[in-house]
Amino acid sequence: MKTWWKSISLAFFLGCGGVAPPLGLAAPLQCWIYCSQNLWVDQNINDLEVLFRRAAGAGYTHVLLADSKFAKLGTMDARYFRNVDRVKQLAAELKLELVPALFSIGYSNDLLFHDPNLIEALPVREALLVVTNSVARLAPDPPAAFKGGDFSGLGLWSWKDANVVAENGTARVTDPRGANARIVQTVPVQPFRQYHISVRVKTQNFLVQPEVKVLAGNRAFNYNYLGVKTTQDWQIHHVVFNSLDQSQVNIYFGVWGGTTGTLWWDDAVLEEVAFLNLVRRDGAPLVVKGEDGAVLAEGKDFSPLKDPLMGVRLWPGSYDVYHTPPLLRTALPNGTRLSASYYHAVTVYDDQAMVCPSEPRTVELLRDQARRMHAAWGAKGYMMSHDEIRVLNWCAACERRQLDAGAILADNARTCLQILREVNPKGRIYVWSDMFDPNHNAHKDYYLVRGDLAGSWEGLDREVIIVTWYFNKREASLRFFAERGHRQIIAGYYDSSAAQIRDWLNTAKQFRGIAGAMYTTWQRRFTDLERFSEIVREFQSTDLPGSFRLEARRIEGGLQLELLGEAGRYYAIETSTGLSSWQGWTNVEGGDVIWQLPDETLSRDPRQFYRAQWIK
Repeated sequence: MKTWWKSISLAFFLGCGGVAPPLGLAAPLQCWIYCSQNLWVDQNINDLEVLFRRAAGAGYTHVLLADSKFAKLGTMDARYFRNVDRVKQLAAELKLELVPALFSIGYSNDLLFHDPNLIEALPVREALLVVTNSVARLAPDPPAAFKGGDFSGLGLWSWKDANVVAENGTARVTDPRGANARIVQTVPVQPFRQYHISVRVKTQNFLVQPEVKVLAGNRAFNYNYLGVKTTQDWQIHHVVFNSLDQSQVNIYFGVWGGTTGTLWWDDAVLEEVAFLNLVRRDGAPLVVKGEDGAVLAEGKDFSPLKDPLMGVRLWPGSYDVYHTPPLLRTALPNGTRLSASYYHAVTVYDDQAMVCPSEPRTVELLRDQARRMHAAWGAKGYMMSHDEIRVLNWCAACERRQLDAGAILADNARTCLQILREVNPKGRIYVWSDMFDPNHNAHKDYYLVRGDLAGSWEGLDREVIIVTWYFNKREASLRFFAERGHRQIIAGYYDSSAAQIRDWLNTAKQFRGIAGAMYTTWQRRFTDLERFSEIVREFQSTDLPGSFRLEARRIEGGLQLELLGEAGRYYAIETSTGLSSWQGWTNVEGGDVIWQLPDETLSRDPRQFYRAQWIK
């Protein structure tokens, strides 16, 4: 390991000591590469070897390694762990430090593999049901519907852009050339109810994805992709949303910034639904009441209810937007009126699901993952994958805590830190910046988060290393974490230009604690790997150590040395009998360390000195 000495602390045998000033030498930045790979596939390990050798040759020092199977290690076979060993051996040979990622708080589908019902869920409150022929069916109050949903009369809609035109009973958009092309209807809804939209869509060389958006005030109520192809014949697409606290929403069918091609809409239908993607867990109770307010007993007054298709679209932990919901069956007489309150799963974009952080079972899964990961990897540091948490603080488990969203997230971060420090006491801990940055995502009105995410950063102590990634507000983000005493790794590139990292690093010069930069690619685009590292090498680290000292004092029968340092730092301890020549004694990593040296092991020379030096 190449060493850059930054500061010295001396401990004399007689117990006095002091701290020398920094030596003023600059260290190069760590150079990281982000790599997500399925380690179960042997060929992927071969591909990693090629990439790792290339990265090491270009001067990279660290690999942030992600695999969704890191949350499922208890289900992995011997082949998987052989491949883990291959990766570890390769990294050791190339002197690349592996930093495995875990705790997928935000993109939680891999954790939800263990129990899809742990997904954060939205509430439905007192939906009206009426019993008919042993089934309690929805009786919407009032029914929801589009006026002119068959698009035969576009004048029935609230408004439209001029480039949306009628054609044979459909709404057509052709070549919007950068303009928005939308048709909109304002619809009354009941608060905290579940609604389903279906619509037929046809396209011909339409290059921008059409969308259905449900908006009210400053909030959107749905974020799933429609999944329309560039060219397709008529197909039905689905949207599901919860009205939350709204009694009126605006529903848009359209395209924003469309380019070329033709799009047709037809047969839009809006309906209230019940029990779709029904979540069943203690923190998401199902409550069915009679007209008199009495709570009915599940299994006695009505049959046990679950949605067998919830969270198992492809495998456990994967969710669909719509399927036929289950029915509530009961032997109560026809005409009996009931109300149902329950919680349903909701995902964002392409099936992004968030685990509920307030359920004890979630914490059990996180603790189990940390233990299994450290047993498999034995890494010096781990990356907490808190990132883009877009649904939070709605289920009963969250609500009963009476905390704002930021406080819930801060508490989860503290819990995760505690778990990692239990399994890896001296290890470094990293985390993505966005959910703890008021300049980025840590604010109110963020997607489907109830409340304000401000204060989430209080869950991170200064020993946590922040992986900062918001380029547009990079100076504000870097300053925020620097002033809170965090070291930082800059995550750059993001499949754009390697030169972007120069803008990052020029901005970062003014801040202390910038330890490295990471080549971050979601598209596995490694064409700029070498150019990125060349630019990073033009800059120096500003990651100087905080104060530390080495103390020595006499104890009965010997000498006690105590290093008071920072967790996650490396220190070298040396010894000398005359201050002119120093010999290495030991290297340590971590914060406070104590050695007790019996008299018989000490030199008879009374001029015994020890010193600590920060390595990195």
